Amino acid sequence: MNLPGIFAPLTSPFAADGSLSLGHFRENLARYNRTPLAGYVVNGSTSESVLLRWEEVYDLWESARRHAAPGKILIAGSGAESTAETIEHTRRAASIGFDAALVRTPSFYKPAISTGLLAEHYLRVADASPIPVLLYSVPVFTHVSIDAAVVARVSAHPNIAGIKDSSGDIAGLAAILAAAPPSFQTLVGSAATLFESLQAGAVGAILAVANAFPELCCDIFDACRAGDSARARGLADRLTIAGKLFGQRHGIPGLKFALDRLGYYGGPARPPLLPLAAEAKSEIEAALPTIDTRIASASL
Repeated sequence: MNLPGIFAPLTSPFAADGSLSLGHFRENLARYNRTPLAGYVVNGSTSESVLLRWEEVYDLWESARRHAAPGKILIAGSGAESTAETIEHTRRAASIGFDAALVRTPSFYKPAISTGLLAEHYLRVADASPIPVLLYSVPVFTHVSIDAAVVARVSAHPNIAGIKDSSGDIAGLAAILAAAPPSFQTLVGSAATLFESLQAGAVGAILAVANAFPELCCDIFDACRAGDSARARGLADRLTIAGKLFGQRHGIPGLKFALDRLGYYGGPARPPLLPLAAEAKSEIEAALPTIDTRIASASL
């Protein structure tokens, strides 16, 4: 399992009545298939995973498997609070034909969560999984981090392929890279630190903003791989604007609005997430051509 490149954690399209819209999901996927994205994550944080029923997740996985272009790597977000349920969902993803599983940390019983607990959880999932497992550290949502001590304990497992680290902590990333064997692949989830992370040794990224700007994200990756640091840094500065807009500032509702303006289907976010205010929409519309100069103002 080689994971270099940029992956989009696909949004989950909802119709006006709040139901899942698989038709719009297929339409978005058809357009992403024509981009240089290495593949897709289905049921990640950007998918509003905690607001989906598992039956809906399975429908999205089935649709992605049927409609993703050949060569695109499919990664299933299969994490749950219990180890047993995580194994169940991971096996379901494998049966559908996904290539790997992205497993977030358990987080509810935070006082009990330790290096040993996390290591045991991931080792048990990896032992039972028919497909390679990626650890997923997203402390902004879970308030639980996977640090180098956990990575050191689990990274030699033959079925643990790597980690998605969304902490944005470059020093922590460097410690993870130092603690893991060369075969362990580190991807990042922070648009603001994409350039620095790739320079430090990350093999790629899973970025929410890649839903709206897949070509820009891939251009940064390609420039880093080619050793063109000046170009990569310049492009990454633009991506930082997107990271701020669609991170804590306007979140998933903002990202979905941007998708609507860029010719994808964004649609509404699922409650309790709220619709955007008019001021936020204006801010995003004004920023889009600044983030990616290929976006003509006339198209917005």
